[in-house]
Amino acid sequence: MVGVARKPNAGRESTTLGELRFVDLTDRGQTSEVIRDVRPDWVFHLAADASVARSWSAPDATLHNNLVSALNVLEAVRVEAPSARVLVAGSGEQYGPVPAGRQPIVEEEPLRPHSPYGVSKSAVDLLAGFYADAHGLRIVRTRGFNHAGPGQEHPYVVASLARQVAAAELAGHGTLNLRSGDLTIRRDFTDVRDVVRAYWLALERCPEDVYNVCSGRSVPLTEVITELQRSSSVEIRPVRDAQLLRPVDVRAVTGSREKLTRTCGWRPEIEFATTVGDALQSWRDRLGAAP
Repeated sequence: MVGVARKPNAGRESTTLGELRFVDLTDRGQTSEVIRDVRPDWVFHLAADASVARSWSAPDATLHNNLVSALNVLEAVRVEAPSARVLVAGSGEQYGPVPAGRQPIVEEEPLRPHSPYGVSKSAVDLLAGFYADAHGLRIVRTRGFNHAGPGQEHPYVVASLARQVAAAELAGHGTLNLRSGDLTIRRDFTDVRDVVRAYWLALERCPEDVYNVCSGRSVPLTEVITELQRSSSVEIRPVRDAQLLRPVDVRAVTGSREKLTRTCGWRPEIEFATTVGDALQSWRDRLGAAP
């Protein structure tokens, strides 16, 4: 197994899972070289600038990095490994605001992204569909809704809130003014470990098509606070931070996982309370805080 990550200088090193190579996927030559060297049977294209919030401040970088990297990967597969099966990871952000009467959101819902990130992933989705139709590549497209869980970086909402709580514990604070955005919005969260399993099963079992990866359950962000409070002795006081509010936000999102479940047998297994608790413990470990 070979993994690819981004680093200023291209190179390679070993990991417990196999070889890790450092490649800039926006560089066509580097991308072609790694595909040519490896000759993969499966390709999981997960690389992206994935922060919706950051995409508002850097839309040009988000669009360039996400679209060009996908183009380079698909073109390299077309030339160097045309029989490989490819998973192109998209996002539930591609759908944008969907009326409550058309939720849970199914894969046939028209794409109407409401963020630069969502626009970039919609473009990648269309590009992957083009490579499947025009060049016959064996491509599975997924549209993952919100992920959460241990190991996630702090720009994402559950990780950001969990990190603040872990830092307050480490500092010995009895109370925490928790910086947050709009906690009344509702999102469809799936544990990152369930998402990884969904991606694997999608390439292993699913025909080339488009599949939502989601829990099928929408929760208000206030529920994240509730679960964090259950796991911590710090008194949590949410404080809305205007800097964390987006110019345009989708109020409520629930996805349908029925197609992926019916076709591949996947269903989420990890409860939301476990996801939040494990995310908090992960930040305790990373920041050096005691449980």
